[in-house]
Amino acid sequence: MTHQPDPLASAHQTAQEWLSVTAHHLGTDDRHYAYRVLRTWLHLVRDRLTVDTAVHFAAQLPEFLRGVYYDGWTPSKVPLRYDAAWFTNLFADQAAISPDDVPAAAGAVSAALNALCSPGQLDHVFALMPASLRGELEGESVTAETSAHTAPGRAHIDSLEDKVQALTEAVSVLARGLEQIPSSEPAADRAAKAAQEAHRILIAHNPPAT
Repeated sequence: MTHQPDPLASAHQTAQEWLSVTAHHLGTDDRHYAYRVLRTWLHLVRDRLTVDTAVHFAAQLPEFLRGVYYDGWTPSKVPLRYDAAWFTNLFADQAAISPDDVPAAAGAVSAALNALCSPGQLDHVFALMPASLRGELEGESVTAETSAHTAPGRAHIDSLEDKVQALTEAVSVLARGLEQIPSSEPAADRAAKAAQEAHRILIAHNPPAT
């Protein structure tokens, strides 16, 4: 009987290599810890992105990690408009680490993925985040004293950035839906779907009052 190679061996090896790079940047030999932090980073960043951007970023990941990335994803509920404080608390909870350790851990994963992904890919992802959250993902921490002086102004700027980003995403979706491209889908149906998606993006940012 001819021996057949494991068809998943290459995918498994690539995922292990990515995990090793992540562990190296985290400064640990504990691969369970490295996996937990990497998984948390992937899920929280994923949920902050629009569907199109999340899918585009997923294409950068090796097959096994792509499955981890998509686990539990609900496209109809994204993007979630959370700030750095919310990110820190949820990251700490899901990764089972102290909130004080989140900036360093998140920054280490970002550095690892920046080295592993195509050049500029993470810059594109981070450009869709408010400045305070970008700082957190890049390993910056804010002291209590600094936060007390800057939080109101920073929150206002983050809110404005989010509004501009939501409008940009909605317009982009509409533009793609109205493009005159060869497709088996009727143009009217494509435009209607684009309008629904744009509306969903805007509602996700400004939910109606109840």
